[in-house]
Amino acid sequence: MVKNAKKINIITLGCSKNLTDSEQFAFQLSNAGYKVVHNSDKTDFQIAFINTCGFINDAKEESINTIIELVNLKKQRDKYKNKKIKLEKIIVFGCLVQRYEKELKAEIPEVDFYVGNYNAEQLLQIVELKQDKRTAYNRIPDSAGHYAYLKIAEGCNRNCSFCAIPLIKGKYVSRKVVDILEEARILTKTGVKELILIAQDLCFYGYDFEKEFLLPELVNSLCEIDGIEWIRLQYLYPFLFPEKLLDVIADNPKVCKYIDIPLQHISDKVLKKMNRACTKQEIVDLLDRIRTKIPDATIRTTMLVGHPGEGKKEFNELMEFVKEQRFDRLGVFTYSQEEGTKAAVDYKDIISSAVKEKRAEILMNEQSKISNELNANKVGKIFKVIIDSKDTDFYIGRTEYDSVEVDNEVIVNCDEKLEIGEYYDVKINGFDDFDLYGEKI
Repeated sequence: MVKNAKKINIITLGCSKNLTDSEQFAFQLSNAGYKVVHNSDKTDFQIAFINTCGFINDAKEESINTIIELVNLKKQRDKYKNKKIKLEKIIVFGCLVQRYEKELKAEIPEVDFYVGNYNAEQLLQIVELKQDKRTAYNRIPDSAGHYAYLKIAEGCNRNCSFCAIPLIKGKYVSRKVVDILEEARILTKTGVKELILIAQDLCFYGYDFEKEFLLPELVNSLCEIDGIEWIRLQYLYPFLFPEKLLDVIADNPKVCKYIDIPLQHISDKVLKKMNRACTKQEIVDLLDRIRTKIPDATIRTTMLVGHPGEGKKEFNELMEFVKEQRFDRLGVFTYSQEEGTKAAVDYKDIISSAVKEKRAEILMNEQSKISNELNANKVGKIFKVIIDSKDTDFYIGRTEYDSVEVDNEVIVNCDEKLEIGEYYDVKINGFDDFDLYGEKI
């Protein structure tokens, strides 16, 4: 155990994959005696670990701004002898460092240590600790603890032309089934009831070592673990979609009827420039099969506007597709040219930021109408809802058709006390574009 243990603040930026790394790292530190907090805005910690994102421009800017804020905080302590500020050491790691370590060291030399992709052993050495392999899957959650993200792979083999992930994380590497199941069992013992499976591409799971897509078998095995009530699948790539997975989702009540399938576009011209390896017709056919096999499925997708090759014609085609498909959930991103990607090398980024933002706004305005109409149809119906948090005079929950933070929430008015992390039947009596309102029955 560490003597005179200092307080450590772990600041996590970017995706849920980063969050799982931070939560596991936090346990290693805490288990050795350090006092650990997540994303604290106080100034009473001596050491800061910043887990960065380097995916797109906005994420890079957020990471850099966070680093500079911590550097300035440390300067205040050193220059002005501010006793309220305890910060002594700053360690920056993760995707941004993996991509730009040389540049960061030159531009922000005040950081004490830079480390690339998450490496628990290397990070622990900085604070003179060794990793306890026996507790590698234990976590200190940055949440209420009734749901957890479960990472089943790193890296990606898809090579979409706009995406820097393969440059940062490398080729797809599946985790062993036995390790995933062990981690899931550990999570259930801490009170986790909802597992959210994550990877850059869930569908590819297993193919790198078995030359076979093994996600359906993995999900079935996870369903056998006592204590898990919901299993949610996030990031299902549309190309080479494992058809057996649809049967698993349709037949097993533990698997949420929730299909998160980032399509990015529908124009064949743009899809080809994106190197997405599937056509418009293949996408439409897949959506038809999903809706046939799982009639009550919620389909969530994302679209990328402003990619090279997207003219007015291609955007209008995308707009009509969104209107026709009436996705339950839709996110829209604007194209960001990333150094080293195929799109950055092969194509000029000639579409202005203003046009990109306008196209994103047009799509989201249409989606708001669709979502409003779909939510209106839920009034009077009863849903099983998990309670995530409590506000002053209401509770906030989700149905199986909604993932954490990115989807609809259910606002539950209730005079009695509800338990965070418990499931309740809620009757919907109101709605707006992206939320439902109801009462416990």
